[in-house]
Amino acid sequence: MPSAKNLSPRQLAAFTAGIIAVPVAIGIFLLTLNWQVGLGSLVVVFAGGYWLILVTMERFIYRKIKLIYKLIYQTKATKKEEMYFKYILPQKSIDEVRADVEEWGERRIHEIEILQQNEAYRKEFLQNLAHEFKTPIFAIQGYVDTLLDGVGEEAIRKRFLENTAKNVDRLVNLMNDLDEISKLEHGEQLLAKQNFIIQDLIREVYDSLSIKTQAKNIRTILKKGCEAPITGFADKEKIKQVLINLVENATKYGKQNGSIIASIYDTDDQHVLVEISDDGIGIEEEHLPRIFERFYRTDTARSRDKGGSGLGLAICKHIIEAHGQSIHVRSTPDVGTTIGFTVEAKRD
Repeated sequence: MPSAKNLSPRQLAAFTAGIIAVPVAIGIFLLTLNWQVGLGSLVVVFAGGYWLILVTMERFIYRKIKLIYKLIYQTKATKKEEMYFKYILPQKSIDEVRADVEEWGERRIHEIEILQQNEAYRKEFLQNLAHEFKTPIFAIQGYVDTLLDGVGEEAIRKRFLENTAKNVDRLVNLMNDLDEISKLEHGEQLLAKQNFIIQDLIREVYDSLSIKTQAKNIRTILKKGCEAPITGFADKEKIKQVLINLVENATKYGKQNGSIIASIYDTDDQHVLVEISDDGIGIEEEHLPRIFERFYRTDTARSRDKGGSGLGLAICKHIIEAHGQSIHVRSTPDVGTTIGFTVEAKRD
């Protein structure tokens, strides 16, 4: 016999009506000693009890349960949902309904946790954004006010104007980076994919940043065994932008007389893995999940001293994801950092 808690409403009504009808029928039979009367009373009591119990459950208990379901989904029921409430829901046991409600509760708790995390990130992002804009704006304001008050020496005026121009450039770069991310997020920038040799593009990036790397006496090389040309299929200019951002980061946080090493692997004839590694200060493990967020800095004071908008890695992530590919990071403090991404392999 199945457990009573797993019975459907109709089975439960029949089971309960049977428990009531059998002793009543036996009692009537013992009083009348007429089996026909006893059998008739069994049928009548069973049928009446079954109908009464079923109607009570459907009209009172399951009406409340249906209301709970509607409140859970917070919407006016569609025809499909009304069919569900009318025919499928009444077949469920109370335990199954409880399981549905618990599952819904767990989903809502998870959603609330995500919303709380997003709200914390939003507040942090707005705070960082305000700081990034405030620094150059206040600097420009200070230089302009000083110039308006009148500065005697022409050399000082020229220096103030040059510093003002640098801060204006910083604002322009910041706005351009934000605009770039916004367009990538909304899919407004079309990708002009083509076949190109990845090693050649890396060498081109190395050459374009040679002044910065030579200033710290950093060697820029291809990993041994990765010199053979490998062709990728992607938007060449966008991937170049990713590589520039990664090599610039490796230069900023790399050590004096260090190395930046590029590795290229043909992984499975469908994807190519590109990695840029440095032997710099590295990143603490706790920061790794968030380094691709806008303006996120592992060390605020030191990072701002290095310059940049704080959007470079966020732009890299959006560009790679716009290609339908992935980007990752590995890092150990005082050992170095490796950031890698995939692109499609050559297309014929």
